[in-house]
Amino acid sequence: MDRLVVDTVVYRPAEEVFTFLREFPGYANYSEYLERVDELDAEAGEQARYALRFSWWKLDYTARSVVTAVDEDERIEWELLGDFDAGGRWLVAERETPAGAPEWAETATAVRFEVEYAPETAHSGLVDLPRLVSLDWVIEKAKPLVEREARTVVERAAADLEGRARSVDLTVRTGADAADSAFPPEEKA
Repeated sequence: MDRLVVDTVVYRPAEEVFTFLREFPGYANYSEYLERVDELDAEAGEQARYALRFSWWKLDYTARSVVTAVDEDERIEWELLGDFDAGGRWLVAERETPAGAPEWAETATAVRFEVEYAPETAHSGLVDLPRLVSLDWVIEKAKPLVEREARTVVERAAADLEGRARSVDLTVRTGADAADSAFPPEEKA
């Protein structure tokens, strides 16, 4: 499984950050390639189901996801349904306001977005590929997009939550560097 972790600090209360992140259909406002998110009927034992319509290059794809667990004000777990093995979580935790916080900051919340995915589970029937284009080529081109999109989503969500644009400090780790890192992350000295 490949892994991607994006950490940041948002200067809003943890409960407010969590409520904001739980509004999954709004994510399409933050992504260049996610055209829309439609809420679907959830099945017994599920928190929520969504259809995510992605469009990139000459490809269109609708992924179906399910929220599998929610710990109020702390964690939202999700996974994709169907042919591609992927899942992840949002983690939220109150923390001390860091020394380098903006002067207007009254509170701080650590936010982490994690995603794990198995590119080898993708197959050619997953998307309608143009002639002479291999799925392996598409996967290699899409990997950097996943990281860039994760950065963009977290940055834009922070700006909306805080009500102002600022340079958002992000820590992005992939692969082995992303495994088992503490949450919330310690303040950098």
